[in-house]
Amino acid sequence: MNWINNTVIYNIYPLGFCGAPEKNDFVQSYRLDKIYDFIPHFKKMGINAIVFNPVFQSTKHGYDTIDYKRIDQRLGDNQSFKKICDTLHKNGIRILLDGVFNHVGRDFFAFKDIQQNGMGSIYCNWFHNIRFDRPSMMGDSFSYDGWAGHYDLVKLNLYNNDVVEYLLDAVRFWIDEFDIDGLRLDAADCIDNSFFKRLKSTCKEKKNDFWLYGEIVSGDYNRYANPQTMDSVTNYEIYKALYSCHNDRNYFEFAHSLNREYGDWGIYKNLYLYNFADNHDVTRVASIIRDKALLKNVYTMLFTMPGVPSVYYGSEFAVEGKKTKHSDADLRRELNLDNLENPDMDLFNHICKLSSIMHKLEAFQYGKYKNEVIQLEHLCYSMRTDNQCVYVLLNQSDDVRQIGFNTNFTGILTDVLNDNKKYDCNGYVNIDVPAKSSMILIANDGCFEINFDESENPVTKENNSNTEINFEQTENKPYNEAKELTPEEITLGKYRHFKGNEYEVVGFAKDSETEEKMVIYKALYGENELWVRPYKMFQEIITRDGKIIRRFEKIN
Repeated sequence: MNWINNTVIYNIYPLGFCGAPEKNDFVQSYRLDKIYDFIPHFKKMGINAIVFNPVFQSTKHGYDTIDYKRIDQRLGDNQSFKKICDTLHKNGIRILLDGVFNHVGRDFFAFKDIQQNGMGSIYCNWFHNIRFDRPSMMGDSFSYDGWAGHYDLVKLNLYNNDVVEYLLDAVRFWIDEFDIDGLRLDAADCIDNSFFKRLKSTCKEKKNDFWLYGEIVSGDYNRYANPQTMDSVTNYEIYKALYSCHNDRNYFEFAHSLNREYGDWGIYKNLYLYNFADNHDVTRVASIIRDKALLKNVYTMLFTMPGVPSVYYGSEFAVEGKKTKHSDADLRRELNLDNLENPDMDLFNHICKLSSIMHKLEAFQYGKYKNEVIQLEHLCYSMRTDNQCVYVLLNQSDDVRQIGFNTNFTGILTDVLNDNKKYDCNGYVNIDVPAKSSMILIANDGCFEINFDESENPVTKENNSNTEINFEQTENKPYNEAKELTPEEITLGKYRHFKGNEYEVVGFAKDSETEEKMVIYKALYGENELWVRPYKMFQEIITRDGKIIRRFEKIN
């Protein structure tokens, strides 16, 4: 299994997320340590990978790099970030960093050497179009190319082997020092593919499952994402369709775009693209969509279409932020879970459900997309593998809409997004979809459901990336039916989880950050994977189908 197919990404712009000063004050601070407080939040959301936008030493916003091997002092230092990465890995969360290789800041050592030594600098060929016959826009005695007209971002000469080797050495350092799992490649459409070929070879030599995706705003994605260059790119075509099909009340736009990309003749059906509703460069979706009641439908699409879903920090609560002509600051505001302003908790819970479903259903990880019914205000599409067929129904109108579609299936459709409601199906079916809502219907015999009150957390990221797909059985199980139970001491030995699987407690440990007591236990099925959970959670008393039961029952 490729780990990215069973991944939900959380995208953080660290300097904004941490409330760091806009300009580097070069005072050592450990603001990014706040990430530890978010780990339960990540787990609740089913997040198993984080994209950190720039984290290395810079003058202002992170994309004006000063030092590729030093964590920005506003965020922490190399040791503190290494500890963060290690802790996230232990919690089943992979790390992707932002590779800013197209340009550097004016305080980068090689550029400062040219400022000091002029034509005598050994670094004159490190940058694009250095000329000593005219001054720069910034008052230097020489001129140079800045990225997209921004002269605080000095464009590197990636045809210079010394520059390329310098950058590749930095990436090797990131993998060795922080054990990162992938890279976002900034401004990838401005970089020649020859650089990406060398980068990919370097990364795969260090980690054969390393994942590279590029920031591509337009153009043919196949040119950039292929076996020789990058693994994936940002899906800006679908980003636009996600909000505008709701603003214009026109699902044809989304259906056409998805079919163009992933249908039978789809031009990207062999790619697993990076999908998003917003990021640090564009107006947040909660500010751009006109009817916020439709945000749930936006995220239903995001999590059920082909590709990896990514949530921009804060957008799970419908945090707003508008891009302006001269500033992105509103998009990159600080986020504190204990100080949220009017958070949309319904949206948050909806996203948590979608994430859980995505992790459990192979159709959303490997499935083939097909449009079933397309109308302006309602839509039905399917995702299919050889083993599974799932129908996604969306209604953005102000009224209940009946959606009828042919399944070639006789049995029961289970709406796993809405309390596992069942619908009889005899080939053709009509489903009433409430106003401004969505459904996720699994074609099955009605004997299993998906519930959202339970999540397992493997000890290692490798185990997490291979989470077994289990469905909640509806038949009765031999649970303790006592009306009053008290927590019991947990000891070494075998236990049965309330869903029926058996485990063996093999030891106990302390959380390195909180010193909370943890239970270590292994599955007595499959590949005998190791798992960990808090001691108090392991001994919990819960209510299930009206019965008071133990989460784990001792069986010997």
